[in-house]
Amino acid sequence: MGALKQLIHFGWEQALSCLFPVVIFASLAFTKIVPLPLLARYDWMLIICLLMQWGMVRSGLETRDELKVITLFHLIGLTLELFKVHMGSWAYPEEGFFKIFGVPLYSGFMYASVASYLCQAWRRLKVELVKWPPFSVVVSLATMIYLNFFTHHYWMDVRWWLSGLVIIVFWQSWVTYDVNGTRYRMPLSLSFVLIGFFIWIAENIATFFGAWQYPNQAGAWSLVHLGKVSSWLLLVIVSFLIVATLKQIKEKTPVGTGQSVKTTL
Repeated sequence: MGALKQLIHFGWEQALSCLFPVVIFASLAFTKIVPLPLLARYDWMLIICLLMQWGMVRSGLETRDELKVITLFHLIGLTLELFKVHMGSWAYPEEGFFKIFGVPLYSGFMYASVASYLCQAWRRLKVELVKWPPFSVVVSLATMIYLNFFTHHYWMDVRWWLSGLVIIVFWQSWVTYDVNGTRYRMPLSLSFVLIGFFIWIAENIATFFGAWQYPNQAGAWSLVHLGKVSSWLLLVIVSFLIVATLKQIKEKTPVGTGQSVKTTL
């Protein structure tokens, strides 16, 4: 019974942490089913995301420092979207006033929602990192992973090499978290895989409701290829490394290979 109570409490904290992504998915579903007047659907999505972001900061659900992190992810994501749409990796076929080179501005909030979840979960679950690698290694690895999303269009795709490097770098790293006063721990690499898999599930929901469209979904919707999990896994890793690094910079916590890192942003 105690285990069930802990699981329910953990699920509740996760649900609160996922508030921003849930609003985005609910809005995608609602605007797909119910046509809204005056503006195109993509424009309404931008307005909803802006109002949601304002409401979360205004209500105290997100701090101003977390807003800075989320804004950074919005810019990082929008840059990636502009490039990927240009290369034909996916498309936003619907009309919209607030679109830049075929990319609706609301798309950056989908990346920002991942950062929102990480920041929220980090704070609610009192996350600590054990045996975190040196700062220079983390930054270099995150940079290489992000750049590969661009360079693989012109050069070889090294995502599997980078995935192997992640396993090597974080082999001894753990994440610990608090659930209702009890601390648990998980290998950091496993947490990457779990988050990446659930984002892949979310991606299927998003494409079903027309958030964006892959070339093989132009005629009719189909399941996103399971191979996309590797892309989301690497994106999650980049997101996690950026959030963890910014938290360490904020707290000015020395990074040691054998110490626990506790930060709050």
